[in-house]
Amino acid sequence: MQKSTIAITLGDPAGIGPEIVAKTFDKKELYDDAKLVLVGDKFVLEKALEVTGLDLKINVIENVEDGIYEYGTIDLIDLGLITEDYAFGEVNAKCGEASYQYIKKAGELAMEGKVESVATSPINKESLRAADVPYIGHTEIFEDISGVHDPLTMFEVEGLRVFFLSRHLSLRDAIDQVKYDRILDYIERCTEAMKRLGLEGTLAIAGLNPHSGEHGLFGMEEVEEVTPAIEEAQKRGFDVVGPIGADSVFAQGLQGKYGAVLSLYHDQGHIATKTYNFMKTISLTNSMPFLRTSVDHGTAYDVAGQNIASEVSMVEAVKLAAVYGPNFRNN
Repeated sequence: MQKSTIAITLGDPAGIGPEIVAKTFDKKELYDDAKLVLVGDKFVLEKALEVTGLDLKINVIENVEDGIYEYGTIDLIDLGLITEDYAFGEVNAKCGEASYQYIKKAGELAMEGKVESVATSPINKESLRAADVPYIGHTEIFEDISGVHDPLTMFEVEGLRVFFLSRHLSLRDAIDQVKYDRILDYIERCTEAMKRLGLEGTLAIAGLNPHSGEHGLFGMEEVEEVTPAIEEAQKRGFDVVGPIGADSVFAQGLQGKYGAVLSLYHDQGHIATKTYNFMKTISLTNSMPFLRTSVDHGTAYDVAGQNIASEVSMVEAVKLAAVYGPNFRNN
């Protein structure tokens, strides 16, 4: 079977990204299912190898097809942006610009069909701002690179998969997004994303209010917006159920009752997945020509450069990219 080719970004040089990436490349089992190419700076990677004490060789390449892809060697596309020393744990415009360029290059490789997926390590929003990068995060950058408006975010943790009706909005504004048309649109988009990932099963819609509103006793959103959208989707042939109380739907999803759950606002699904297993909760960006997986933690400036950051989340992101990436081949 043809191995999946995954571009991995080095992340913010001043954060824990480089060291958890280095530790990820030291996991021999990852090479069984994927070809891993790193996008970053040789200077930054050498510093990370020094911090972690890992004995891994660096093979600088210009093109993806030039890689060795063997355990013990990191195939690196060196952008040559950071060539001088810098401090760990500090906001730095040069590091912010470099982290953006790593993402941009990896995205371009994916759009060219050189890789099927991109696994990203953490970046720092303040450093991006210091560098005058006109994006607040990964999703917005990939939205521009791919030309796909509002790409779908899905979390996965040990078989529980969660989509989100809205992302970075105040809770008051997020509730205003719980509308018939938006829910119906997301049911269609989430179903398409599940098919693209090769997933089967029913899509469950979480309730917004306690006990899904108890038929209007605790809010009318379910009665006026959520339930009508679900019923219309069912008439159109979509395998969808709900609304199901948020205090039980995620546990049921974890037990395998549903293929995925649509969370009606950001923290509803984030709390459920991250409480269950914070380090193994992985973010997947769907509906683009390529797949993006990512850790869902930050740059951890307070521990950067100390070789105490765990690579578990980064390893999990690469594993999921290897599983789902082939579904994006030749797109």
